[in-house]
Amino acid sequence: MVCGKVEKTRYAENSEGQPTFLHMGGAFPRHTFSARIPQDQRDKFRPSPEELEGKDVCVVGTIQRDASRAEIAVRAPGDIKLATIK
Repeated sequence: MVCGKVEKTRYAENSEGQPTFLHMGGAFPRHTFSARIPQDQRDKFRPSPEELEGKDVCVVGTIQRDASRAEIAVRAPGDIKLATIK
């Protein structure tokens, strides 16, 4: 589980698989963590991924490395929960 503030969201509609990224731990491209939402799950999110920008969330899943950053590939909306971080 990784928790933190979603600094920026990015729908990569021109990238393979058209993922949506939730960047945490700094602003893109200097962020330290991303949650990657696949295109086939994007419409299932309520609130939408873009509405999570600026909010604190916890992401559950297997942490992988993508380039030089840690990333969790989100499998379902239940993998991301709004959080209260103090």
